Amino acid sequence: MAWPVLVLAVGGVANAHPLRTKEGGRWVCVVTGGGTGIGLMIAQAFANNGARVYITSRREDALAQSVKQWGSSLQHPRGRLIPLTCDVTSKDSIQALVQQIEKSETHLDLLVNNVGISEGASDTDKAEESAKDLSAELFNEDQGSWENVYRTNVIGYFFLATAFLPLLHATTQRRPQHTASVINISSISGITRTTQHHFKYNVSKAATIHLSTLLAQEFRKKAVRVRVNNIAPGIFPSEMTAGESDESNKSHIPTNGDYGEKKGIPAGRPGRDEDMAQAALMFACNQYAYGQTLAIDGGYLLEHP
Repeated sequence: MAWPVLVLAVGGVANAHPLRTKEGGRWVCVVTGGGTGIGLMIAQAFANNGARVYITSRREDALAQSVKQWGSSLQHPRGRLIPLTCDVTSKDSIQALVQQIEKSETHLDLLVNNVGISEGASDTDKAEESAKDLSAELFNEDQGSWENVYRTNVIGYFFLATAFLPLLHATTQRRPQHTASVINISSISGITRTTQHHFKYNVSKAATIHLSTLLAQEFRKKAVRVRVNNIAPGIFPSEMTAGESDESNKSHIPTNGDYGEKKGIPAGRPGRDEDMAQAALMFACNQYAYGQTLAIDGGYLLEHP
């Protein structure tokens, strides 16, 4: 596919290399969960625009496969996909990741907190039967699963952002007119009022959105100057939505003529790689974007407010 190449026009002059600094250096990015799904889409977007992109996952094999499949076909000669294992639920693992990157990098332009999980579902249709049936269904949810989802989707984001803060701040120190940023990947599931049969996941994604707001408020301060924004994707092909990845670590969602009508998506289709790439590039490069949540959902929330 033809990846979006970001071209900025400043003062009437087009800059075809916005991910290159005036000093000639390249952007440095970290994308968690970058071996598959939305994380890989975002990692490829920045690498195809010339950035060095560290992709992380607990699964070393998934990272290696993505680098093997996509690392040699990047559209920019200086773009890189660099695999590093990390468990975002472990502070020790997060700290080790930061220390490893510090050995090679003096700054970080972008952190994308993307890794996320969902465990189990609830039959909320029990509400149509009786209060007793609904109570039994919901109370039977596994408390450990709630903790696992929250630990990954919210707490991990917090500790990653705070651990990388010195490297992110170093970007501003090097280039006063350019601020580093954090992009948290939440979900429209954290915005819609429908449960979608996933209480724990939806609650965690709503918490991710509020976490982004709080971090944006604190990180904007003069002594830090790091921007924080939030992307809330709709239905994109990933291992969570499609159930698996193919040999190239890409997922696919089968569609037909009535897909959009069945799912309540005015765009009539799932999201594509370029849809996510364009949103991430915008937030990373637009120096005027602070504390925003952008739903990239094909109109899903218009049908499911």
